[in-house]
Amino acid sequence: MIKYEIEGGNLPVVICYPEAGQTLCTESGSMSWMSPNMQMNTNTGGGLKKMFGRMFSGESLFMNEYTAQGGRGMIAFASSFPGSIIPYEVTPGNGIIVQKRGFLAMEKGLELSVYLQRKLGSGFFGGEGFIMQKITGNGLVFLEIDGHCKAYDLAPGQSIIVDTGYLAAMSESCTMDLETVKGAKNIFLGGEGLFHTRITGPGRVYIQSMPVINTAERLTPYIHIKSNDSNSGGINIRLGE
Repeated sequence: MIKYEIEGGNLPVVICYPEAGQTLCTESGSMSWMSPNMQMNTNTGGGLKKMFGRMFSGESLFMNEYTAQGGRGMIAFASSFPGSIIPYEVTPGNGIIVQKRGFLAMEKGLELSVYLQRKLGSGFFGGEGFIMQKITGNGLVFLEIDGHCKAYDLAPGQSIIVDTGYLAAMSESCTMDLETVKGAKNIFLGGEGLFHTRITGPGRVYIQSMPVINTAERLTPYIHIKSNDSNSGGINIRLGE
């Protein structure tokens, strides 16, 4: 297994130390810094089908591979949003399902594919998105989580209710179902929307405290965009009070 350390608190970065011949894979543009002996190779990550599958799941079309040459190397991957970086050891039959853009980096040999939720309603109304990502195989993967990450280990048949956008990842053994909020007053006055998502074990669930989409929605009322006159052709963006 590749040695690593996670630093930075709420602005995290994972620094990996692959031995000679070990390879880490990531989407285009995710590398932050590295030692000179890390060799980069850009490819489709398994062909056109997987390439376009990554595009639909929110990742870039191409994958970058970084391999240590002639000795131990060093390479760092930083999170794109304040939050957490979570390591997860994938083994055969113990894959993980991740939200869009939740994949950060992984050991070569793991497979990143599109995961389509079994129930259309869970995707369109549950807030986690119809298309997610599934990582299988044997190796270590790093996930980026929005905000603080809380993990729960669910026993067989045990469930947890998650609000829109707060599900970050779950074991492939877990199931996801849509659940309607009960009561007209709760629906119209509760502010939680029409649906919740029920995750049922066995398996581990990762919940995030600050979904990036929710954060963007809360900031929108305070951002004012004003066009300049036609001569300048520019746009001013200022924060409102």
